[in-house]
Amino acid sequence: MRSGVGVIGAGPGVSALHLPTLARLADRFEVVHVSDGGSGSASALAARTGAAHSVGDADLLADPRVETVAICSPPHLHAAQVRAAVAAGKRAILCEKPLALTHDDAEAVIEECRAAGTALIVGTNHLFDPGWISAKHHLVAHGGRVRTVAITVALPPNSRYHELVTELTPAGRPPARPRPDGRDPEVAASVVRQLVIGLGVHDLPIVRDLAPRFEEVVYARPIAPIGYAVGFVAGGVLVQLNAVMLPGGADALWRMTIGTSLDELEVEFRPAFTHDGSALVRVRDIEGRVIEYPRFAGDGYVAEWEALAATLDGVEVVEYDELLADARYAIDLADAAADAVREAMAA
Repeated sequence: MRSGVGVIGAGPGVSALHLPTLARLADRFEVVHVSDGGSGSASALAARTGAAHSVGDADLLADPRVETVAICSPPHLHAAQVRAAVAAGKRAILCEKPLALTHDDAEAVIEECRAAGTALIVGTNHLFDPGWISAKHHLVAHGGRVRTVAITVALPPNSRYHELVTELTPAGRPPARPRPDGRDPEVAASVVRQLVIGLGVHDLPIVRDLAPRFEEVVYARPIAPIGYAVGFVAGGVLVQLNAVMLPGGADALWRMTIGTSLDELEVEFRPAFTHDGSALVRVRDIEGRVIEYPRFAGDGYVAEWEALAATLDGVEVVEYDELLADARYAIDLADAAADAVREAMAA
């Protein structure tokens, strides 16, 4: 049975990512309503699927055809909109990362979803990527002790990939943002916190699997023009996160390297929005041999929606405790990284 989907948010990411993903799953989901925050872009997106459109979330949540809600709005709105969808009696929610920006909000969201029995998936697509599933199976089967995790991210503007896969009108492009003043400790700390909780969060559920007990941030600093370098220790594992958002240059790079006592595992995620299949996984053993795992045609975006369908169908259960633990881990790291930036710049 198809589930009617209401999409809250109508930015370029919805156009280039979520609507094409749902089109691939048309036997299971149907977009019936799209809302925006006042930009006027919902009308054009809704027309692609014959859906209704509105401003704000009230009309969408009141629409009886909407059974499943996709929350694709700015991060500071996520927690309140999840709670509103639960209160409206919706059966299932896919919330883009992050789930919440504070511990109180994360706990309230999970408590209310659990009490109502609402199916909830957080759109951390790397966690669902079939390539990462292969990598995790390798780690479990080979039993090497994880010692280090390093994640390197270099991103051109998202518009490069938006424009490859969708038609954007000038009104559909977000306005250029002024560059923040990184000389101000509070501004720098705020930028690093926002980037960790909004960008680094792609991989933090994976990191929590590998290094579950967050201990301390060793260093944190902003990287020009927009980025961060963060090193922290979790469960005795040294984790390094490096990310920079570039105005131009090469295509996106998103690579995770996991060092174990037996080998080194490299997971290279594909650029967002392109539906270019699963991550590429390579293993280098202690003798220098390289094993490359086969790639899959599917990607993490499709897999996260398939996971939501499985919970709707009663095939899978919602891991509320895991979702809350993921949110807490990201918030703790983001807060500690911001504190470390302030301390370093004040010294």
